[in-house]
Amino acid sequence: MSGLEELGIPGPSQVREVLTNCTDDTFAAIEEFQLHNGILLPSLRPALPLLDLHGVLRLDFHQSVLEELKEKMLQRIREIASGNDKNKYKLLNELLVKCFPVIKVKPLRPVVMCLMQHLPKMKLDYLNVIVSNRELYKEAAVEIRQQIWQDNQALFGDEVSPLLSKYIELKESALFSLETQSPVFFLCSPKNRRQEGVVQELAKMVGKNVRLYDMVLQFLRTLFLRTRNIHYCTLRAELLMVLHDNDVQDVISMDPCHKFTWCLDACIREKFVDLKRAKELHAFLDTMRWSQEQVIGDLSMILCDPQSVQTIAMSLIKSLQNCVATESLPRMKEETLLLLRMLSMGLTAWQMIDSQVFKEPRLDTSHVIRFLPGVVGLMVDDQLAALMPKNVELDPVPEFILAACKDNNVLTTILVHYTLTVAKQGSVGSVIRILPILAKCEPDTVYSDMSLHELVSYLAAIGDSFANLDFCEIVFDKFFLPFLSRENVVRHLLRLVWWIHPKVIGSTVNRIMKSALSHIPSSGPLNKTYQLVQDKVSSYQPSPVQITEKVESPLLPVVSTPI
Repeated sequence: MSGLEELGIPGPSQVREVLTNCTDDTFAAIEEFQLHNGILLPSLRPALPLLDLHGVLRLDFHQSVLEELKEKMLQRIREIASGNDKNKYKLLNELLVKCFPVIKVKPLRPVVMCLMQHLPKMKLDYLNVIVSNRELYKEAAVEIRQQIWQDNQALFGDEVSPLLSKYIELKESALFSLETQSPVFFLCSPKNRRQEGVVQELAKMVGKNVRLYDMVLQFLRTLFLRTRNIHYCTLRAELLMVLHDNDVQDVISMDPCHKFTWCLDACIREKFVDLKRAKELHAFLDTMRWSQEQVIGDLSMILCDPQSVQTIAMSLIKSLQNCVATESLPRMKEETLLLLRMLSMGLTAWQMIDSQVFKEPRLDTSHVIRFLPGVVGLMVDDQLAALMPKNVELDPVPEFILAACKDNNVLTTILVHYTLTVAKQGSVGSVIRILPILAKCEPDTVYSDMSLHELVSYLAAIGDSFANLDFCEIVFDKFFLPFLSRENVVRHLLRLVWWIHPKVIGSTVNRIMKSALSHIPSSGPLNKTYQLVQDKVSSYQPSPVQITEKVESPLLPVVSTPI
């Protein structure tokens, strides 16, 4: 009970002094101490002997009284804090001055913490006491710690870092999960994704504190720059939208990216960017380009979010499909040009932040005049092939498409999403034509986790095609196996084998697993995944083929053969 002495209440040292200086009757000295320091309520004293007769210890009685008074005190503090009195914070500060000395008295600590929790600003001396004591810091409410963190970026970084690491782990586990064949990473709605515990916890830590929000954004920019991990871009957008959902006006009103992110979030929810929304988004971009150039860096991060890239790229593919239906050129479609500009901006986010040159990348006219019509031509071929007999061989992909994609991540992204579209439609001939070309395009885009996650899901959905050796050769030998030096490619290949191995010839599966094994470490998560897939492949027993027996019976009619 150290701390009581500062309030003028006798504590452990006074009890020790009384017992030390007692010469005659120790019990009389204790009784005198209880008399002077007990509950000074005259009507209570006659009841105490009655409690003694019922075996109720004085300690238990006083603790029950303490708990009751503490609850009433906490309730009263909350009432004052939630009230409309203009002087409420002054009153709470006065109470804190009187109560703070007992913060180390564990039974009374909740009262002090409750007072501190409801004060928007406290003296630095109080906060220093909390920081210097690990036990007090752990018990402090997040509102108290927010005031500590805003002046201690290193401590806030230590608190946030585990959450950011956990967030990345959750995203990667969704990409490599063997639990479902579907592309689960892209199936969850934006609002449901924001309900994840990590994002909610981070939003709670930020609260209404603009300074802490700015710190988190700086952490995300730094980590994105250091690691090139685009999941940090996702978190940048998700954190802002969680605060939007919670109507934290103190923060969202200060973020110039709020309206842009809100509009883009609606597009992601609908999985499509129409002309009206594309114009709205570009109006925001143009406003920032002339007024707040540095904000372009944050907007490019938001556009770099995999959900944003997928929505914009698939909307661009739909726009090109519309060109086929209306027999028009891509350059005649306004939304096509707007979508291409946003895609370019999102995919150059890292270069923009790294160089600190916050300008929208210039659009190459050859992309619109030559490349996009080339993709439209591939779509026309696909539609014609659908009207022809099966096994018809499609014309090869024009050389200029490959030449344009070799070192261009924007055009490669468009070609990747064209591939995903035909794979999702189950167009085997189109997949056979495009995959070898895709393997020669810009590899960091083609073999990114997001691209392979969707591609594996759609290839697994047409698993029967893997019974064809030519299809296996295209998918495995020309697309996956040459890039097994990349760990993520091995993981996605194992996920594909997990789902399609019953359809593939046993010798081909064994060859693939042997090739993958040479790129797998002797321990770690990847090794565990390999063992799971290998066990599943080894334990697979094909269903026996049922042979119809010829039955001869005198009851069956005999069909005479004409002479």
